[in-house]
Amino acid sequence: MDLEKSPAERPAVPAEGCLTVAIRLPVRIVVLVLVVPVRMLWDALVVGGRFLRDTLLRPVGRVLQWVAWAVFVWPWGTLWRYAVVPVGKALAWLGYVSLVVPAVWMYETVLTPVGHAIAWVARGVGAGFAWVLRGLGAGFAWVLRGIGAVLAWVYARVLTPVGRAVAWLLRGLGIGFGTVALGVYRVVAWLVRHLIVVPALWLYEWILAPVGRAIAWAARGLGWLVRMIFTGIGAALYWTLRVLLVLPALALWRWVLVPVGRVLAVVAREVGDALGHAWRVAGHLSLAVGRFLGRLFRWIFVEPVRWVYRSVLTPVGHLVRDTVLRPAAEAARGVGRVTRQALAAARESARQTRADIRRMLFGTPREPERVPLAKDRREPGAAGTRTLGSSTTALTKD
Repeated sequence: MDLEKSPAERPAVPAEGCLTVAIRLPVRIVVLVLVVPVRMLWDALVVGGRFLRDTLLRPVGRVLQWVAWAVFVWPWGTLWRYAVVPVGKALAWLGYVSLVVPAVWMYETVLTPVGHAIAWVARGVGAGFAWVLRGLGAGFAWVLRGIGAVLAWVYARVLTPVGRAVAWLLRGLGIGFGTVALGVYRVVAWLVRHLIVVPALWLYEWILAPVGRAIAWAARGLGWLVRMIFTGIGAALYWTLRVLLVLPALALWRWVLVPVGRVLAVVAREVGDALGHAWRVAGHLSLAVGRFLGRLFRWIFVEPVRWVYRSVLTPVGHLVRDTVLRPAAEAARGVGRVTRQALAAARESARQTRADIRRMLFGTPREPERVPLAKDRREPGAAGTRTLGSSTTALTKD
């Protein structure tokens, strides 16, 4: 059997440098020495806090909760249940009886009939007004029909010829004004072309355009010169700053800060791991110390108290229970039983006395006559019943 794992099956363990190995042991020793008292103090505070919570704070909180309920909740709840709610119900019933019931009666017996009467009168008045308006509408329609016929005759016989004449006159005036305006426009366009446009075009082509091209060429040359000057100044500043600032800063970062940061990162990681390891080890030490102190407290205090309770107090308690408490309880129960019997006899005597006095004063009450049932009527009477002691049977006749 091959107990060695193959290289492919072995877990990959990250390689650690000599700096990590050299820092780890002294850091863990120092951190353990510093953390153990802190962890033991922390565990002692936790145990004390739990004991204080279970033995003092929780009972005090329950007492305060009960006191707050008895002082604030119970009085207000009782006041609400036995005072405010009944008063509110009484006020609601009083309001219902004094307001709602009269209002409903008023609505059902007074307002509803009056409203029905008003609605009937309004329907009659509306029907009369509708009949009157229907007649007026027919009269107005006949008058408007006559007026429309008159207006149609006026439009066809008067307004149409007058409108046609006015349109023919306006068409002739429009043609004349159009001819005059066209001539004036052509004259003005010829004057503007030869007095303004042609000179302006010649001035633009032979004076303004060459001058503008020369100015643009000079501006482009000046811009190129300024751009070259600023480019040279920028290149000089760039290389100056690069040589004086960037390259030293890069060298400082690469050859000083990065190695120092890596060393500090290793130290911080090892310190963190050492703190975790020391906290766990201190927890185990604190647990062992706590168990030792607990056992010591048990041996010194708890076991003697338990032995005293079991060996001394329990037999004494049993003796007191068997010789004192049980006889006292039996005697108390016997006294109670006798007292209850005496009270029952006294109650029975008082009941009999009341019955005798009532019988002496008012007499014996008459018992109601019993109506025989059908099954009772089917049975024979007392004289005709068969008994074994009489001689009415066939076996005992003489």
